[in-house]
Amino acid sequence: MITLTLREQPVVPLEAEVVTPDVTASLANDAIRALPVYLGKKQCRVDDFFTVEGQASDEIEIRGDAKQVKWIGRGMTRGKIKIDGNAGMHLGAYMKGGSIEVSGNVSDWLGGEMTDGFIRVGGNAGGQVGAAYRGSRSGMRNGTIIIGGTAGLEIGMRMRRGTIVVGGLVRDFAGLEMKGGTIVLLSGAELRTGAWMNRGTIVSLAPIPLLPSFLYAATYNPTFLRMYAKHLGTLGITIPYDAKDGGYRRYIGDSSVPGRGEILVWNPHAS
Repeated sequence: MITLTLREQPVVPLEAEVVTPDVTASLANDAIRALPVYLGKKQCRVDDFFTVEGQASDEIEIRGDAKQVKWIGRGMTRGKIKIDGNAGMHLGAYMKGGSIEVSGNVSDWLGGEMTDGFIRVGGNAGGQVGAAYRGSRSGMRNGTIIIGGTAGLEIGMRMRRGTIVVGGLVRDFAGLEMKGGTIVLLSGAELRTGAWMNRGTIVSLAPIPLLPSFLYAATYNPTFLRMYAKHLGTLGITIPYDAKDGGYRRYIGDSSVPGRGEILVWNPHAS
């Protein structure tokens, strides 16, 4: 394992896209320390900011408050990154495989346009989780993102496949222009959920305000959700699916596009 311990907090965001298992897997310690990172326009070395222990491994552990460190794990295809603290913008962007685990909070664009892999965040996330970058037609195309706390604006924007699960409240425009995949909101969301949604599924376990362009279809317990719940259970996430406990109110939309997406809102039986 390679351990990077942050010893100096960058005064401006530090771009560290070289901090990825694909780069470090075959490098000796001195080569890892010499990898280039960018502080604004200035090229620096990894060891200008981090103490580096270990060598030639596809497992990386980062210790310290890395909230100012951007692009960690960009495009990674293998291995594991564990962050004991916070992380900055674009964590796991364009990710193709492997896993990232964060004990603290992360900033915007977590897993932006990722195509595979697994990301778990213990704390809160910023906006645009798994989303398409500005001007791009597609957000995440596969993979799984799990957030224990809250999340910001436009999560899952234009996503095509994959899964996003958020434990805390989500801000406006969750699933904006969504084209596929699944978003699970364990604590609900604020306004305009599913706006301009084409396809895909948004599941909310709490009541949420819906746009008038989403039309009520039925209340039932989808078969696919039973299978999905079992899969999420292996990841430590529980969602209800038994008819004796309640049912899901299904809304179809966004009819203003027109779209064929669905929002499922859990409706428990009165106790």
